[in-house]
Amino acid sequence: MTIQRLNPTPRWSDATVFNGIAHFVEVPNNTQAPMEDQIAQILAQAETTLAAIGSDKSQLLSATIYITDKENVTALNTAWADWLPAGCAPSRACVKVELLDPAMLVEIAFVAAVSR
Repeated sequence: MTIQRLNPTPRWSDATVFNGIAHFVEVPNNTQAPMEDQIAQILAQAETTLAAIGSDKSQLLSATIYITDKENVTALNTAWADWLPAGCAPSRACVKVELLDPAMLVEIAFVAAVSR
């Protein structure tokens, strides 16, 4: 079996796919934006990545969400619930962390099934 890599660079790939399972991480492009906008950026990017690998958000298996401030959990949960199709919530962990870029408020690691 081959590992497929989406847009590989020397430090990372946008996604890796092996045996029908994809792993990828999304971070906000504009870290000067407030939490709601950073989440929206990440979710939009996730949809683009999922489409590029032949999947979609209904195929998410798990997500690990890293946030820097627990006060942002409500905004995160609202955006998350609005974004996911009904009945398709993946397993999820949400962890309060210190991210390397102090302006980055959220980062999400996704695992998804790939049908092609």
